[in-house]
Amino acid sequence: MKKRKQKIEEAEALKRELTTVSTVILSTFQGITVADDTNLRRAVQAAGGHYRVVKNRIAERAAEGTAAAPLLKGLKGTNSIAYIETDAVSLAKVLTKVAKDVPAFKFRAGIVEGRVLSIAEIQQLASLPSKEELIGKIMFLLSAPAQRLASATAGVTRNLAVTVQEAIKAEKFSS
Repeated sequence: MKKRKQKIEEAEALKRELTTVSTVILSTFQGITVADDTNLRRAVQAAGGHYRVVKNRIAERAAEGTAAAPLLKGLKGTNSIAYIETDAVSLAKVLTKVAKDVPAFKFRAGIVEGRVLSIAEIQQLASLPSKEELIGKIMFLLSAPAQRLASATAGVTRNLAVTVQEAIKAEKFSS
């Protein structure tokens, strides 16, 4: 059993982390095997996030004064939170995949950029392209006109070279 001082320190550490995050997803973990829990933690960590099993009262105290306060107020049952500082989509994708693979893992709610999300909205968020995919699409769209211009310019010189070559073969040029 943790002593009061340890609980206060844990709440303060969690509060420091919650003040810097943009996304927090609340879930339940009851019935998850140790192997599934380990895989879940590794997947969240690989996405750049953090995953914690939290005591309800400690989570509520830690969330006071942060954007996660409405989400972590009045919790009941066994709860865990996953949170990330930047890319909400990657965290939602990882957790949605885990929820499909492990039926015992269930979403309760989430908060992204200060807005509380329902379970359906979290699943919609997971269906969005990731930040890297969006950057790739934008880069393609930005480079496409330049590629077309380069191929059009190369086409003119190629056509000129072919025309001159054909004229030489047909002996159109007199010496």
